[in-house]
Amino acid sequence: MEWKQDYNPRAGEHIPQTELYIIDTVSRQQVRVETGEEPHYYLYAYPGWRPDGSELMFWKMSRYYQKLELLAANPQTGGTRIILTETQKTFLEGVGELFTWLPDGKRFLWLSERDGWRHLYLYDVDGTLIRPLTPGAFPVSEVVSVDEKSGWVYFTAHADPQRLYDTHLYRVDLEGKRFTQLTEATGQHEIQFAPSKQFFLDRHSTVARAPVVELRSADGTLLQTLSKASADALVRELKWIPPEEFVVKAADGRTDLYGVLYKPYDFDPKKKYPVIDVIYGGPQSSVVPKSFTDYPAYYIQAPALAQLGFITFIVDARGTPERSKAFRDVIYGNIGRYEIPDHVSALRQLAEKRAYLDLSRVGIFGHSRGGYFTVRALLLAPDVYHVGAASAARVDWDSAEAFMGPPDKNKEGYEYASNLRLADKLNGKLLLIHGTSDESAPFSHNMRMVDALIHAGKRFDLIVMPEQPHPFSQGSANNYRQEAIRRYFQEHLKP
Repeated sequence: MEWKQDYNPRAGEHIPQTELYIIDTVSRQQVRVETGEEPHYYLYAYPGWRPDGSELMFWKMSRYYQKLELLAANPQTGGTRIILTETQKTFLEGVGELFTWLPDGKRFLWLSERDGWRHLYLYDVDGTLIRPLTPGAFPVSEVVSVDEKSGWVYFTAHADPQRLYDTHLYRVDLEGKRFTQLTEATGQHEIQFAPSKQFFLDRHSTVARAPVVELRSADGTLLQTLSKASADALVRELKWIPPEEFVVKAADGRTDLYGVLYKPYDFDPKKKYPVIDVIYGGPQSSVVPKSFTDYPAYYIQAPALAQLGFITFIVDARGTPERSKAFRDVIYGNIGRYEIPDHVSALRQLAEKRAYLDLSRVGIFGHSRGGYFTVRALLLAPDVYHVGAASAARVDWDSAEAFMGPPDKNKEGYEYASNLRLADKLNGKLLLIHGTSDESAPFSHNMRMVDALIHAGKRFDLIVMPEQPHPFSQGSANNYRQEAIRRYFQEHLKP
């Protein structure tokens, strides 16, 4: 199978279409798979072959991510059949790990947000829904293991109403009954099942508690603690202060937002500290660290900058995943409208109970979508944010059709999301860093922002990184970028 697809087209532009072929490796015969006549769709080469090799399973997603089809192709004729169709009025989540075969090869598990939460459904291979397995006001994360012989499905989910982002292991039987939580400790649980399905390893931690590894039986009974890491050396030798988890309200005054706050090693509550908001903000992922070693790319900056004398924080605003469909749908067609107000709301609530936060010295840093929101924060809330470092920043959402909808039906939304029209609002200090070989956020985006700021008569700082891609190369280039960010915040926020 050969897949050539432009997965990042500009809104409204033509999508180069993929053709799917099945090749007999012995005879070299090629069979073209029928994928339909309608234009503008994406193909994905998984979940792959049925266990008996009789059909090739693949996805077909509509351009605006509102219809997903699971299809099966006959390798002899190329003819296809639609097994199931999933639709949403807003957008469907990426195909990811939606599909899991049962060992009999005649049934499969399907993850869907059709009822407003990400849940498991049991299907027959002909596309007949047998039954839902996990109803409730919580999202399933992923299927961990299936024990068909004993009739159990093991999966992780965020089902603790008191700690919405904690990931626990659960199981439910194939009748959709006997739903049971199998892990207890707070935090994130990473699970690895034994081939026998009779035992599993549970590695769990929080942002403030070092990992513990336990051996448990399939019903969750603790058999033995295998290892228990300690943070004593961090405290003793580096004066490490555990991160502080917090819950605040979004700008709507009702929705809870969760985040993590970092303090310097020599923290003194009687002093005043400048603050840095470390942001991503895009609807693709949640970036608030949830375990002891969980730091998504570029967000290690939060604890690192804190050690220089800043208070730093990360918060997941409305529109991010891992919660309800409604929580994420807030941003549909409206990216750039609610994220910064939510971050401002979080910052002000944090300061209400923490007199050591100096709101006269507030910075913000982000990479990629976080770079976009860094620039946007300085433009939309110049009275709140005074210094920003934006790495690989986009200027708009013209390649996010799935979250913005058709441009001809949402012209106002696309225009509002553009940072270019706000260039004259810049009052703070802004550092732009961009690689010339960036394919995800093209260098042209950076130049368009530069041009807008020049025409608006605004001062800013710019670092061009020759031949650097979107994820900056490790080594001297990335070290230079990190040092530039450090110097910029130290110079202008003066910790």
